[in-house]
Amino acid sequence: MINTTWLRTFYTLVEVGHFTRTAERLHMTQSGVSQHVRKLEEQIGAELLVRQGKQFSLSGAGERLYTEAQGILFALSNLEQKVGEDPPFEGSVRIMSPGSVGLKLYPHLLSLQSKHPKLVIDYRFAPNPDVENAIAKSTVDLGFMTSKSTLAEVSCTPVAQESLLLVTPATVEEPDWETLMALGFIDHPDGSHHASLLLGANYPEFQHSNLFPRKGFSNQIGLILEPVSMGLGFTVLPAHAVEAFEKSEHIKAHRLANPVSETLYLCVPRHRALQARMKTIIAEARKGLGRSEGHPPHVARGAAEERR
Repeated sequence: MINTTWLRTFYTLVEVGHFTRTAERLHMTQSGVSQHVRKLEEQIGAELLVRQGKQFSLSGAGERLYTEAQGILFALSNLEQKVGEDPPFEGSVRIMSPGSVGLKLYPHLLSLQSKHPKLVIDYRFAPNPDVENAIAKSTVDLGFMTSKSTLAEVSCTPVAQESLLLVTPATVEEPDWETLMALGFIDHPDGSHHASLLLGANYPEFQHSNLFPRKGFSNQIGLILEPVSMGLGFTVLPAHAVEAFEKSEHIKAHRLANPVSETLYLCVPRHRALQARMKTIIAEARKGLGRSEGHPPHVARGAAEERR
């Protein structure tokens, strides 16, 4: 393969037409320029310059190499520029998060993409362990988790709080213990964890979600509240998931005496530099997740709060 440094020196020499001025332009010595040309001739196996004292002209091989060199060096210059570029609104960003976070964040990021079409959002919904493993293996660029990673390969930073809500059919006015026991629990992948956090902080009777009759299960974040809206049970979900449910008039989210929130963590591969487009996504995610949640429609004060 032709040494591109020697080729660039040869091309500049032909353009300038003088060894001394070429050396000045390339910040070399004149002998260095001559050495590069000789090495290039040895590598190619042909004389490139016809030397006439301090003057020179191109040989046939030199003419052909000069013609080809222009395109080669131009392509290399473009390649260096493209590789060195780090545009903040171009390229693909792979993101993974639990569904409740995605319901809030994904539409916000799509709005950003609509303003910058060269920015491609690749969003996957997955539970915390899958997000953690994907970040550790660098199969995604950014992850959001509701628990802090324990893996050395994953770096986590808290970025927001996500409220947990007790959700019942709209007909339930007082979500006391007896009412919840009668309704039964609509479970989901994080159901036991969420119930332990929120119900454990508000109901002295609570020990485990298994105490409730299990009336259903769904691993699709958009469908967990479907049986609740039909009066088939209650559940505990993050506020983002409750806000996104379309049949809000058929459910009621209850504000309990002791509010409970989960911390949302931004997770990235620990030893990988973040590109500009990833920093763009992080900044937008912080704005989107950091905005005040307010309360979903039909939020009622629960019996636990009434007793305060």
